[in-house]
Amino acid sequence: MTILVPMSPESYRAYREATIAAYAEDNIAAGRWLRDTALLQSRANFDSLLPQGLATPDNYLFEIRATPAGTPVGSIWFAVEARHGVRSAYVYDVEINAESRRAGHATRAFAALEPVVRDLGISSIGLHVFGHNLGAQALYAKLGYGVTGINMVKHLGGTRA
Repeated sequence: MTILVPMSPESYRAYREATIAAYAEDNIAAGRWLRDTALLQSRANFDSLLPQGLATPDNYLFEIRATPAGTPVGSIWFAVEARHGVRSAYVYDVEINAESRRAGHATRAFAALEPVVRDLGISSIGLHVFGHNLGAQALYAKLGYGVTGINMVKHLGGTRA
């Protein structure tokens, strides 16, 4: 069993800082951002997406728990967005704690997410996955997510921070 529990303000504070740091590192690893400015860019991006924190309209942040009374094993954040006249859910972040990985929590969290999204009148869920995250790509493919586009880059030498 895996359930989604709305994130508490206390959990949100820790989640926010960890997510900002992790997103900065992912963008550095992807070659998109320089280490010198990545944390500032990540914080600005996060704050623009969640300007009111947990109270930001159309954004849903959950703790992932193995049991209703259990401690969180991870988190998931999605937003309802309208693009080109179509409303859809977009998963901005999913994270399973290192000690809880490889136990099926992410698979079950996405299964638990689907009825939440349907109850909002939404019929699709999108997400982004970094090219270097092959494990996540495999998980999403197994869950039925299809590729809608691919960004590519070729680095031409020189130094990157």
